[in-house]
Amino acid sequence: MHIIGRRSFIAIAAGAACTPPLAWASDEVPLLLDHCILGCDDLDRGIAFVEKHTGVRAAFGGVHPGRGTRNALLSLSERKYLEIMAPDPAQHVALQIPRLRELKEPRLVGWAEHPGDLEKYAAHLREAGAAFEGPRSGSRQRPDGTVLHWKSLTLQDDQGGLLPFFIEWSADSIHPSADAPTGCRLTRFGVVTPNPAALNKLVDLLQIDVQVSPGAKAALQASLAGPKGELTLTS
Repeated sequence: MHIIGRRSFIAIAAGAACTPPLAWASDEVPLLLDHCILGCDDLDRGIAFVEKHTGVRAAFGGVHPGRGTRNALLSLSERKYLEIMAPDPAQHVALQIPRLRELKEPRLVGWAEHPGDLEKYAAHLREAGAAFEGPRSGSRQRPDGTVLHWKSLTLQDDQGGLLPFFIEWSADSIHPSADAPTGCRLTRFGVVTPNPAALNKLVDLLQIDVQVSPGAKAALQASLAGPKGELTLTS
């Protein structure tokens, strides 16, 4: 497995600089981004919000048993998708992301990269001296009854959600982007922080593929383009 570092990715992609309305330094989308998570306290409200601004309606994806959440999905291109996540009223358990109940307006609450073989990536993290948990098995039952399986790895310090978790989908599971509603694409995704130098050191050390830009407040930022226009999301 070869994980493309941010510096190498920039050189390869030759991303063009732009004048950013929200501290964007580039219009790049991370090559290894698997999905970004848009959280909301109510799934229907989250779906309606995205549809209102993009013109594309996300499809119900299923529930996360034992994690207290359910989701809806929207394909953003091959092997990239938006996951709208909200509490599942049918589950009376602690939420995987507790702040979901507080989000009356949809906000980005996390993102995932697919670095390849997670066992090999875990070995890289050990060599880098980074603390992490996993890989752990996960699953979700789709509305048609089929179950998707994956493994995930999380950093013990994800810098308040600025850094991703890592996912490896089971070979017998269809990637969610393959049959989720189409019509939107991810045009930008990046991280904004008041201390880009420090975060870039971590990004390079961990070989995370993301653009880091300076800004007054730490945040994830993403832009989706759909038939009705562009929707900018932040954490």
